[in-house]
Amino acid sequence: MNAKHEEIQKVIDENDVVLFVKGTAKFPQCGFSAVVIQIFDRLGVQYKDVNILEDNDLRQELKVFSDWPTFPQIYLKGELIGGCDIAREMFTSGELQEALKEKGIPFSMADAS
Repeated sequence: MNAKHEEIQKVIDENDVVLFVKGTAKFPQCGFSAVVIQIFDRLGVQYKDVNILEDNDLRQELKVFSDWPTFPQIYLKGELIGGCDIAREMFTSGELQEALKEKGIPFSMADAS
């Protein structure tokens, strides 16, 4: 296991929700990352955002680590759930809220059903 792989694993292990995004939560630098951030902000979920644009080695290693070629990448309690399209579909159907409940991740969306 290389250093970048260990760095990725450490971030995932130390945070219930990790968003590997282009940019930051305050300044997303792609539309897909912005959508994912909006979903998690709307849900009131605490998350760790990691800007993959700051580190090309990290970005390349993440593709190998996750076997997922695109960004953003969303991890809930160590499990990759996917990217923007999957998160949007899960949010709309209520599956994302159910997954958060099942994993014991608190969220505070007032109109979460």
